Amino acid sequence: MVTKMDRRKKYTRMVLKNSLMTLLKKKQISAITVKEICEIADINRSTFYSHYLDHYDLLYKIEEEIIEDMYKTLSSYNFTKEEETLQMTKKILEYIASNYEICQTLLGEHGDRSFEKRIMGITQQFTMKNWTTFNDIDPKASEYISLFIVSGSIHAIKSWLDNGMDQSPTEMAEMIINFTNKGLPSLY
Repeated sequence: MVTKMDRRKKYTRMVLKNSLMTLLKKKQISAITVKEICEIADINRSTFYSHYLDHYDLLYKIEEEIIEDMYKTLSSYNFTKEEETLQMTKKILEYIASNYEICQTLLGEHGDRSFEKRIMGITQQFTMKNWTTFNDIDPKASEYISLFIVSGSIHAIKSWLDNGMDQSPTEMAEMIINFTNKGLPSLY
């Protein structure tokens, strides 16, 4: 039987998550202690440990939540249609925009590099599946092409976040898809 998490547990997890995000804006996870997180959250350490193994576990749970949401978004689209690829990219960018602070922090200078690699892996998996299924592209070439596109897109998104999301999610999605599908000539 699935039981609903009571409000106290939700609140505790929320303030612990927010406290870790506050600290990650200033320093690497390896320089953060459970004690610091608890002080900012105004929660005792035993309460922290009743929810998480350590601060790495807390970070992992935050990252997992985002990755699960992204995976669900990517899984709900058919990549064979260009308009659906645009819609999927727009939805992901809207999700990132609605979770601006968390995404900017996790992808920022003090974020966990393995998180970025996991996001790239999931996105690359979906793009490779599309290209190899619907195009006559050598699988090895497809792997490099998708890696190039995904890593470039993630860096463009990181820059977009750092610039205060100076473009709308729709404008960014169109820019990414145009460049992905048409390359440099699409910029002229």
